[in-house]
Amino acid sequence: MTDESAPPAPTSGVTPHLTIPGRGGEAAIAFYARAFGATELHRVVADDGERLMHAHLLINGASVMLNDEFPEYNGEKNVVPRGVTLHLQVDDPDEWWARALLADAVPVMPMADQFWGDRYGQVRDPFGHSWSIGGPPKG
Repeated sequence: MTDESAPPAPTSGVTPHLTIPGRGGEAAIAFYARAFGATELHRVVADDGERLMHAHLLINGASVMLNDEFPEYNGEKNVVPRGVTLHLQVDDPDEWWARALLADAVPVMPMADQFWGDRYGQVRDPFGHSWSIGGPPKG
């Protein structure tokens, strides 16, 4: 949905807002839809008609917002994401894992049954953001 008249509010709690390096916002939305089943709720294109000023996605029932980088506002160019991992707690971690890999996510920590009881692994998306996927172990 790209209706700019009534943007939905984030679902609740803390909402990650990702800056996508360069002008990769469009590609990021497509990746998150393939990898994590994201639904686009809202988008705003910048005045230049090219860069993505803001997008609001729904992934696994939670809001994720993103934008292309805007060095004229913060002085940063070629942003390199670091220091944060977004976690997805899901019903079938192997299914989510496989879908992420098919969409070109890169495994960082292999999917495996962990000592705390979850089946869990980590991937990095093509835009440098880290995602963990966890859920119940295989039957």
